[in-house]
Amino acid sequence: MIHYKNSEEIELMRESALIVSRTLGTIATMIKPGVTPLELDKVAEQCIRDEGAIPGFLGLYDFPATLCISVNEQVVHGIPDKRPLQNGDIISVDCGSLKNGFYGDHAFTFAVGEISDEIKQLLKVSKESLYLGIEQMVAGNRIGDIGHAIQSHAELHKYGVVRKLVGHGLGKKMHESPEVPNFGRRGSGPKIKEGLVLAIEPMINLGTKNVIQLSDGWTIVTADRKPSAHFEHNIAVVNGQPEILSTFQYIEEALSKVHASFI
Repeated sequence: MIHYKNSEEIELMRESALIVSRTLGTIATMIKPGVTPLELDKVAEQCIRDEGAIPGFLGLYDFPATLCISVNEQVVHGIPDKRPLQNGDIISVDCGSLKNGFYGDHAFTFAVGEISDEIKQLLKVSKESLYLGIEQMVAGNRIGDIGHAIQSHAELHKYGVVRKLVGHGLGKKMHESPEVPNFGRRGSGPKIKEGLVLAIEPMINLGTKNVIQLSDGWTIVTADRKPSAHFEHNIAVVNGQPEILSTFQYIEEALSKVHASFI
């Protein structure tokens, strides 16, 4: 069953989403060679709690951390560990918060130090695919229109679009109906209506679309061990149009300052 939100609920969800946005902005200032995912996780938990919220992932389905940090060939659900990040890595940082009974949940893939042009292109196209999917979240369209837009753009660049993991509805639960695949046919799936809130999250691989789960029971990696990118926003249908509740502004501001410090 799909739970549509009224304007007051959407504003509460925006608050939860922006807590995640600000947390990711803080994390962005820390990402560099030598930093460990566990260090990032500790800071993220404190950021969320300082805003009067609860980490959305910690303990959810028994997940052991605040952040999902997925490095290089790890697609999603990586568990933060003590291995230092290295120059040339990319890391997906996925974060959730719970406040006033509603969840926020989004993700960004960061470069660690200098990365290759090939990987820069993967990140660029993956982020573009997110926004192309969001453009289709219009009342009267269908969920398949979102996936089709994402898939078409990614596959135009010969990338693999993950099939086994999908976006989702969002609200009082982290994962609500409907599922939002990053692939699909135009005009297929549930109809998009006013008050729908989704977490749209393309997971795009440099190589094969196929993935496997590691023995830790969480971490998903590409079957060919080539890098994967992951970007996610929370979006509500307001007056028939998609309204992004989360923002990458804090991340972009942080990254611009970090870059300027090296000039």
